[in-house]
Amino acid sequence: MHDAGGQVYVDGANLNALVGLAKPGRFGADVSHLNLHKTFCIPHGGGGPGVGPVAVRSHLADYLPAHPLQPSDSGVGPVAAAPYGSASILPISWAYVRLMGAEGLARATKVAVLSANYVAARLREHFPVLYSGHNGLVAHECILDVREITRTTGVSVDDVAKRLIDYGFHAPTMSFPVAGTLMVEPTESEDLVELDRFCDAMIAIKAEIDQVAAGVWPKDDNPLAGAPHTALSIAGKWEHAYSREEATFPPGVDPRSKYWAPVRRIDGAYGDRHLVCSCPPPEAFED
Repeated sequence: MHDAGGQVYVDGANLNALVGLAKPGRFGADVSHLNLHKTFCIPHGGGGPGVGPVAVRSHLADYLPAHPLQPSDSGVGPVAAAPYGSASILPISWAYVRLMGAEGLARATKVAVLSANYVAARLREHFPVLYSGHNGLVAHECILDVREITRTTGVSVDDVAKRLIDYGFHAPTMSFPVAGTLMVEPTESEDLVELDRFCDAMIAIKAEIDQVAAGVWPKDDNPLAGAPHTALSIAGKWEHAYSREEATFPPGVDPRSKYWAPVRRIDGAYGDRHLVCSCPPPEAFED
């Protein structure tokens, strides 16, 4: 990129596979944005800020923003009222780094990588794993491919994600970075019991998919197509090809600690594909 006159930007969207093991300053980038979300305890999504330091090489220093109360030689004026980011967010990451120390941070990275590879190893024979290395290893996340399953059985990645709710799990990232896949990112936070519980659920879901493929359940009427199942949905008249028990108490789910979804499935992409105007009509603003 440099030979062609370009500049290189590193987006540290999360660093679970890097902290303590790699040195972003040696990657050769001109700009390095090290987000604090996820890796350093800051929430991601649902309004969580993508806050974090942006480091540049010396030839770009003149383009960094300045602050009116802190004179500098930068040619760029202020871009925010707070020159160093959010005073309510940054102390959380600071405290985490101080508490963990260099050794703790490196161990967290190693555990995150180990966890992802454990999940990939257990699920590889049930779901293809994309983007693994020469030795079949992944970094801190593994991408489970559902596209061939969808092509042959009609069971979609949405069906798998919604069925996971019946097993007591919030689904992993869907269709990113590849459409029709699940990106599993266990991080360093889950213990072996929880990783096994997730893997067992995914293996059980694959067995349910095999039932659909074998014709035991219709493609449009099976536990995956009907998921998630609320308490209300099984309380009334039941006219499905699968039983109430199969719907709500799949393998490994303890009835005494069952998580009940509060709502059933919605068309989550409808609003993205259809313009829905909730604004008052122009006539409402007339005198």
